[in-house]
Amino acid sequence: MEVTPNHTQEVSGWAAMDESGKMVPFNFKRRENGVDDVTIKVLYCGMCHTDLHFAKNHWGITTYPVVPGHEITGVVTKVGANVSGFRPGDRVGVGCLACSCLDCEQCDISQENYCDKMGLTYNSVYWDGSITYGGYSSMYVAHKRFVVRVPDSLPLDAAAPLLCAGITVYTPMKKHGMLRAAGRRLGVVGLGGLGHIAVKFGKAFGLHVTVISTSPAKEQEARENLKADDFIISTDDKQMQAMARKLDYVIDTVPAAHSLGPILELLKVGGALALVAAPDGPLELPSFPLIFGNKTISGSITGGMNDHQEMMDLCGEHNITCDIEIVSNDGINNALARLARNDVRYRFVIDIVGGDSRF
Repeated sequence: MEVTPNHTQEVSGWAAMDESGKMVPFNFKRRENGVDDVTIKVLYCGMCHTDLHFAKNHWGITTYPVVPGHEITGVVTKVGANVSGFRPGDRVGVGCLACSCLDCEQCDISQENYCDKMGLTYNSVYWDGSITYGGYSSMYVAHKRFVVRVPDSLPLDAAAPLLCAGITVYTPMKKHGMLRAAGRRLGVVGLGGLGHIAVKFGKAFGLHVTVISTSPAKEQEARENLKADDFIISTDDKQMQAMARKLDYVIDTVPAAHSLGPILELLKVGGALALVAAPDGPLELPSFPLIFGNKTISGSITGGMNDHQEMMDLCGEHNITCDIEIVSNDGINNALARLARNDVRYRFVIDIVGGDSRF
């Protein structure tokens, strides 16, 4: 495993310096491009709720200054001597993962996301002991294992959120056989950044998709723009009862504490519920709908690198991208404030180069 201690490359970026979460211009240094590395000129970076949590230290684990961003797309500018899969000019992306041990049971089966030594794209510790800085910046140096090729058919801006939102829902869908289950019934709880791409995946792979939301105002969007087949209000007991035991799978994307009981009731016997969000409190789990229906609950966090590339290739084949709103560098703080209010449809993406003379 290569260790590259020399951090000599000057980089311009945006960082939060304290728990106010305010993003300010920040210049720092990245490591030299090592023999196994790929240097990327960052063109776009999606804005995830995780960025907001780290900027404001909501989870109590932020190391300041923090440069967020784990939905990175751009072009390769340099590759190391041991890199054969990429070359300068290639369109690529980097998601949540920066490193792993590469030599454990999980890494051997490309589940690097579950490696005990997995490191994140930002606010984590890299192999050389340095703190990682993310994609709110002009360039990024990545180990070749953690770089994803972006198909030419996908625009780099709308492809960026696929590296977090996309892979987060793709992985459990694959695990539970949803990608080869045309005609089966999928429920998607929540219609935000994760939920909207889950609906798109479901429709692309021939599933009957039901959106489950607390907001009646989202029905038109779900049906007309995302082509969902059904829409039910989770607080409407009659609608929930009418859908009881009709779904084969459910993906729960809601990041707030809620009861899983009503959701489990929607599953057929033997159905599966996948949790992909990180609620800020415990989830209520009544046992009866679980044990009397032979139902299963699983959790999933991002995905392995083989799945990243497979997902991106499938998105290129089916023309699947995230619905985005482009923001400039000087609009990052406003976008984070709107993100805190869930005022986004469905993902902000920063145009890293546009309008910033430092880049």
